[in-house]
Amino acid sequence: MPELPEVETVRKGLENLVLNKTIKEVKVYWGKIIESPEVESFKIKLVGETIEKMERRGKYLIFKLTHYDMVSHLRMEGKFEFHKETDPVMKHTHVLFTFTDGTELRYLDVRKFGRLTLLEKDTALDYKGIKKLGPEPTVKEFDINPFALTLRKRNKAIKPLLLDQTLVTGLGNIYVDEALFRAEIHPEQEANTLKKEEVIRLHQEIIAVLGEAVEAGGSTIRTYQNALGDAGTFQISLNVYGQDGESCPRCGAEILKKKVAQRGTHYCPHCQIYRVRGEKK
Repeated sequence: MPELPEVETVRKGLENLVLNKTIKEVKVYWGKIIESPEVESFKIKLVGETIEKMERRGKYLIFKLTHYDMVSHLRMEGKFEFHKETDPVMKHTHVLFTFTDGTELRYLDVRKFGRLTLLEKDTALDYKGIKKLGPEPTVKEFDINPFALTLRKRNKAIKPLLLDQTLVTGLGNIYVDEALFRAEIHPEQEANTLKKEEVIRLHQEIIAVLGEAVEAGGSTIRTYQNALGDAGTFQISLNVYGQDGESCPRCGAEILKKKVAQRGTHYCPHCQIYRVRGEKK
């Protein structure tokens, strides 16, 4: 699933490709991609709309149109491609936005899990999936105090807490594993057993790893490409994710993989030691 760095890279690509383009026609080949309104209304309302701005909130893309906001969630394998109108339509293409200049933006999704939703102008932040999101993982928005307070109240493994998008948004499996490794925290450590210095370190590493991944254009794992068709490069910097069986870059121990909250989880058993409640580090 594309995580925040990948979605931000897609946003930047789309900003370069489709800004100020006006929609002439919309074709929908798989109606379930359109969450609302119903498909015919979706197609009609978009005709004549101009893409004025591209925004992102967490893992959601927001197309700011003349009279509407269009929210897109790529889910597992959704992606946008930019084409000439005359280019052949590839397999797994489900929505086509044809512009007045003869170019097209196409939405492709092998697994058909992605969704597009058309909303009234400037209401995207009230969309059900966006409204519950935690702060963006930046120094300016991600305040350590409420983060630390919430962790102290939660008797739950830290990894699934970071994945639920309410403490901080944009983290997925890849970057949770990487941030926890950098902070030297076991993925199953209960949040309310974390020491103050661990919380500070984790807060810093979440911001750092996501910021670095954005700069690198995200991580290309499986099929991810940005809106320009380019692969990300952060995967070459991954310390533990996908490295099971390899040596830890910090201590040399073997990287392990196990299921945590039904998610494949990579960690170093030497650097990320699980502490029984009340045990001193």
